[in-house]
Amino acid sequence: MSEDHDETTLGRIETEVALLMRFGEATRRATGTAEHRVLDRAAYVILRHLADAGPQNVSALAARLNLDGSTVTRQVSALQRDGLITRTPDPSDGRGTVISPTPAGLQRMAAVQAARTRLYGDMLADWTTDDRETLARLLTRLNEALVNRNRPRP
Repeated sequence: MSEDHDETTLGRIETEVALLMRFGEATRRATGTAEHRVLDRAAYVILRHLADAGPQNVSALAARLNLDGSTVTRQVSALQRDGLITRTPDPSDGRGTVISPTPAGLQRMAAVQAARTRLYGDMLADWTTDDRETLARLLTRLNEALVNRNRPRP
């Protein structure tokens, strides 16, 4: 592939990712159902991760989400205040705590997830199963590349 063609392709990718982020946010805000609004984006991502990976301390959560520990601490405090997570003593380090989702947190997260799944199902209804699977696989690769790019270097 020529360098000019590669630059054009990379420019298209940059534009499409920027538009994806913009349109995704606009779609979330414009969606009329309350299910989309029961959690903000940060709370949803934290609860999704905890549901998938299990209880975590703030450091592990911050590392996985590529965020500063103080940012995660603030977000976790808000989730705890809303009754969506609990903190328990960390069995491996008595000075720290482990964060776990509460049943209410899991219920809200599941409601948002179901609403988003329906929304994407509607938007992609005319896509083939293979196209949907390809999109899912490529988005996974893109997210992995972003995580690896942003991970601190030793």
